[in-house]
Amino acid sequence: MPETALHVASGKVRELFALDEDRLLLVASDRISVFDVVLPTEIPDKGRVLTGLSGFWFARTSEIVPNHLLALREDGRSTECKRLEMLPIECVVRGYITGSGWKDYKATGQVCGETLPPDLKESEKLPEPIFTPTTKAHTGHDEPLDRGGAVALVGEERFEELKKASIELYLFVSDYAAKRGIILADTKLEFGVDHDGQIVLADEIFTPDSSRFWPAAGFTPGRSQPSFDKQYVRDYAESLGWDKTPPGPELPDKVVTGSRRRYLEAFERLTGISFSDYAADPQVVLK
Repeated sequence: MPETALHVASGKVRELFALDEDRLLLVASDRISVFDVVLPTEIPDKGRVLTGLSGFWFARTSEIVPNHLLALREDGRSTECKRLEMLPIECVVRGYITGSGWKDYKATGQVCGETLPPDLKESEKLPEPIFTPTTKAHTGHDEPLDRGGAVALVGEERFEELKKASIELYLFVSDYAAKRGIILADTKLEFGVDHDGQIVLADEIFTPDSSRFWPAAGFTPGRSQPSFDKQYVRDYAESLGWDKTPPGPELPDKVVTGSRRRYLEAFERLTGISFSDYAADPQVVLK
């Protein structure tokens, strides 16, 4: 990392540095957060998985929408990216009814103001993907937004632009993953705006931290599904009776090893690239 890099922000997982007026350096740590609490135990190589997978998808989706990627660094966890004015909503696309969407649907028959067919089962595929944006909470949880709430934050024209791009991205990656025996249940995307007012895809995309990936083998609607995301760690934390406030629990070796294995399996199955090859040369994901 250049000595001139200025640290400007810390997230739950990432550190952000300014390289100059036009470029940022995004460094993904091995920290893991559940229920908005960063746990004291890290998952080895997690940051490199997130960086490598994001780079892989950025390289393959740039014709759908431009993105912030400029370069991947040799450490495999650092991304040089364009400075953007980030938009104040999270763009969530759901192709299956699960998670918080399932809870809302059971209570109201809707998700973020979208009325869904009656009698859906948990984890069932939706007739078509739905766009269910949320707020960006600096502390606490993101809150669901209906169309009116999202339009109030970004404007109607920008909302429609974000919705179209988000669903196109979801459909592309969902199809790509399906050919590799993986279901993309839902995903969260972030966009910024460049100097020309054009939307640009940013942050991380289609990783086990920003998306819910399920193995297609054994998929059965009517229950929760095994996944490649951090649900494995969430389930362990919940089993302790923890009240979901800091400090979070330490993770035993078994959970750390199991979580790392899931992250690496997601990387290798989705990209078709061995993680050891990526660690040796991060550029392989861009080819």
